[in-house]
Amino acid sequence: MWFSPARGCYDRGGYDIFVDGVSDGTDNLGAQRTILVVDDEPDMLRLVEAILQEQGYKVILAKGAENAIRAFERMPRRPDLILTDVVMPGMSGPALVDHLLGLDPHIRVLFMSGYDDRQIVQKYVVERGFALIPKPFTLQRLGTVVRDVLNGAAAEASSDTSAS
Repeated sequence: MWFSPARGCYDRGGYDIFVDGVSDGTDNLGAQRTILVVDDEPDMLRLVEAILQEQGYKVILAKGAENAIRAFERMPRRPDLILTDVVMPGMSGPALVDHLLGLDPHIRVLFMSGYDDRQIVQKYVVERGFALIPKPFTLQRLGTVVRDVLNGAAAEASSDTSAS
């Protein structure tokens, strides 16, 4: 099913993909855990989507922070986890998370980054107590870290990945 091209999204098999717009938030997947994945790279979005769906998660994708905010505000139920890139054009991942935490201070957050500057990642992610998974990551590692963060182990997940 395709939605209006002006909205920039389409439904593919019961979950929504936010490419350059937002969806109405309808889904067909039931009550499983929902993860909002945010990145500016479509290939990374598709890769993460495939990994997480294989593990039974409902995945909602947003290309960029602005689309993630629109998606988040329209979702009938808050996601269980925000998985976002750190460095993106426009609004960064940490700025996005600050905004979303203002809307719901109880959201769980996992950052991912392929960015080499450890000082930036350290300052805006790790020192603030968020979990981080460095890119590239294995299917198994992403699954483990996501599960740990969802179960409330953000500090442990971050310390395990910051040494990599």
